[in-house]
Order: sequence, then C-alpha cells, then structure tokens
Amino acid sequence: MADDVSASVIPLHQPRPKKVKTGAERAKTYRQRKKASAAKAAPSSEQLIPLDFPPADADAALPIRATANDLATRCQAESTPPPTITLGAVGAARRPVVLVLLSTAALALAAVGIVMNGLFARSLGSTDSAGWLFMAVGVAADLTALVMPSCAAGLWHTSQRATALVGWGVWLMTFAFAITAGIGFASVNITDVTLARAARITPAVQTAQAALADATAARDRECKGGVGKFCREREAAVNDRRQALDIAMHAVEQTADPQSEAAIHIVAWVSRGLLRPTSDDFAMLRLILLVMLPQIGGILLMVGRADRSKVAA
Repeated sequence: MADDVSASVIPLHQPRPKKVKTGAERAKTYRQRKKASAAKAAPSSEQLIPLDFPPADADAALPIRATANDLATRCQAESTPPPTITLGAVGAARRPVVLVLLSTAALALAAVGIVMNGLFARSLGSTDSAGWLFMAVGVAADLTALVMPSCAAGLWHTSQRATALVGWGVWLMTFAFAITAGIGFASVNITDVTLARAARITPAVQTAQAALADATAARDRECKGGVGKFCREREAAVNDRRQALDIAMHAVEQTADPQSEAAIHIVAWVSRGLLRPTSDDFAMLRLILLVMLPQIGGILLMVGRADRSKVAA
C-alpha cells in the first residue's frame, strides 16, 4: 500500500488579522469623519449671524438679533407695495365736509334774509299791529322760499311733475316778494348812511361857510345905499365864495361812498381806461348783490341735498 504523498497547500501570503480598535480610537475616528463632513456642507444663515452678535459700541447700540424668519419677514414687507390713495377716495372723504359748509352757508344767508325782510315788512305798517302782521308775512314768505326748491326738486325726481310745478310757482311768488323786500331794506339803509356822511361838516366846509358869510355881510353893507361899482364887486365875491362852498360840499359827497369811488378806479385801471362806470352803475350792482345773496339759501340747500343723495347712492 502506497504511502499518501499529497501535501497540504499553504498560501504564501496570508492576510493579517484585523486589529481590534479601542473605544478611544473609535471616538477619534468618528470626530474626524464628522469634522470632514461639516467642512464640506454649506454654512446656514443661523451659523453666519449668531443669535447674540455683540455690536461695536455696546453702550450706543442694542443687541442685533437676526434669524432666518426675521429676514424672510423683512423681505416680504419690503416687497409689498405701499397702499395707493386715489383722487376719488380723497374727494369722497372731503365731500361730507363740503356739504356741511354748504348747508351752513345756506342757513346763514337764509337767516340774514329773514331778518332783513321781516324788519322792512314791519316798517311798512302804519300801526304797531299792522307792522307785526307784515313782519309775519315776510318771515313766512322767506321760509317758504328757503324750503320750497328742495321739496319741488324731490317731487320732480319722484315723477310727481304737476305737484313739482306748483311748488316752483309758489317759490317764484315768495322769491319775488323776498326780492322786493330786500331791495327796500338795502336801499333805505344805504341812502340813509350816504346822506348822513354827505351832510357832515368838515374843516374845509366850515372855512367855505365862514368865507361866504363874510362876503355876504360885506355885500349887504356896500349895496345898502344903492348898486354901484363896489356893490357889484362884493356881489362877485359872494358868488365866488358860494362856488367854493359847493366844491367843498361835493368833495364830502364823493367821500360819502368810498366803496363806489374805489371800484370805479379799479375797473378803469384794469381795463386801461376802456371801461369807466359811474357811481350809479356800481351802486346798482351792489344793490342787486345785497338783495340776491340772502335769497339763494333755498337753492344752496337744494344743491346740497342732490349731492348728498348722489354720495349715498
């Protein structure tokens, strides 16, 4: 029996057995791997701006805290456009104030017109009771002229055309009555004041009156024995003194209404002399305005009511 000559195969290079690491070595390897991964990752906003970043001057500045949420909120606020205010919104906000002022002006003018026309109507009565009756008529007419335009306009918008036309007819009658009463009140008062100013005695008038009195006395003494050369001279002197007195009185009359004179000069200056109204023209214009303005309170209330309805709609 032959002997077994097969040999065992033994590898020439055998791997070294893996060295078992200790706990300290494994912890060091973990820290190195974590540090390498942190160096490759991009830094976040929280790492760039710390929560408690100290300012350069701690006494003059407060601590700056910036986080990602704060930055996002700030960017959103800056990107949001500011609210726009349109002209229509501003006009709508101002319109109630305008309506209040318009109504106040209408009531003020109406009150002035009622007082003016009531006083003038009372002055027309021959007795005290008749005066009070005329005053009641004047006040009632003015109140009707004040409220009737608004009522008639409201009836017209509600398709009650016949009733609205009747209302406008009543308004025309009361308006005409108020206009005539206003003309009487304004003309009487303006004339009285102008005459009182024109009749005042100024130093120039006093001097002219004294000179006329002296010339008249000298003429009477000279002409007492008959008409002669010296008597005619004294008569001429009296005429000259009388003309000087008339000139002085006319100057006082012109200054009795300085408003008219100033308006005439302004119109002539603006128009380069093309327009030169007289004092009567300006007096007529002033009378018309003084009479008409206190009587338009009802028209103003009607306009304010129409605008208020438009705003409400």
